[in-house]
Amino acid sequence: MYEEKLTDIEKRYDELQRKIADPSVVTDVAAYRNTMKAISEIDDVVAKYRQLKDVRKRLADAREMLQANDEMRELAQMEIAELEPQEPALEKEIQVLLQPKDPNDEKNVFVEIRAGTGGDEASLFAAEIMRMYVRYAEQKRWKVDMTDANYSSVNGIKDATLQIEGNRVYSRLKFESGVHRVQRVPQTETQGRIHTSAITVAVLPEVEDIDIVINEKDLRIDTFCSSGPGGQSVNTTYSAVRMTHLPSGVVVSCQDEKSQIKNRAKALKVLKARLYDIERQKREAELSATRKGMIGSGDRSEKIRTYNFPQDRVTDHRIGLTVHNLPDVMNGNLDVIVEPLASHFQAEKLKEAVEAK
Repeated sequence: MYEEKLTDIEKRYDELQRKIADPSVVTDVAAYRNTMKAISEIDDVVAKYRQLKDVRKRLADAREMLQANDEMRELAQMEIAELEPQEPALEKEIQVLLQPKDPNDEKNVFVEIRAGTGGDEASLFAAEIMRMYVRYAEQKRWKVDMTDANYSSVNGIKDATLQIEGNRVYSRLKFESGVHRVQRVPQTETQGRIHTSAITVAVLPEVEDIDIVINEKDLRIDTFCSSGPGGQSVNTTYSAVRMTHLPSGVVVSCQDEKSQIKNRAKALKVLKARLYDIERQKREAELSATRKGMIGSGDRSEKIRTYNFPQDRVTDHRIGLTVHNLPDVMNGNLDVIVEPLASHFQAEKLKEAVEAK
């Protein structure tokens, strides 16, 4: 255990708590926000450490009672039996919490959803997955904007981009990147046969200006009229923006705002996020060409999850997790999948760190 480090973190936490009660900090918006952010970064570690110290103290008292008092021996043995498994479990949880955090965890995200194999059925499923993420974001009190969408002839989604802003959005949604497969009887199926379709989801952290620099001369910007479902014109002004990054060939578009200037700004944010993701994938490939991790690796060629409607289940193939009550998941109750994924990959991260020592 990292006792000295934990003691220092606890002292830092107490200092921050005193600081947040200082009237000069409370009235300074920036200082208050920064202090609260610093507290939130270590409060989980401090809570677990204090829980661990309490367990150790109670264990020591019970062992002392076991030696000194015959009448209390049975009670002491019960207390020890209950507390002993808790100590190593808490130590492991603390080790996980002390691991370096993903620098992108605090960032807002762009979620890109694209229909894959399956024609109209894939586009309909893409629209349902988009609604699932919107409802999940609503539960978390995150802000959601649709920056771009191309609709299919059946009012499904060929592709769409959501901008989601809130507290630690990337930390929750980064596990969603990959191929999502659906198995069900499509609305257009007359003989009741189950079809398999697929869509892709890409979760990109929003990039700060200091992360990615784009030269104006490397951009080609086209404008066009915004459109909605069915292709009907939303307005007659050229407010929608299509932005092409010439060196990479990456193309993004944005049409959710009536202002061309606002659409241009949003499109530039999406472009930066995509270019950042490309660079991140290159770095990860260079670090480990054989790395199998499908979380955050950007590898979307393999299915990560299957939504089986006839059997009312969702299976995440990365960790072998199966959850029933599919309508509940599609309604945005994703924590039953997100939290086990986070725990699993945190444990994997800890294992890699231990093996590397």
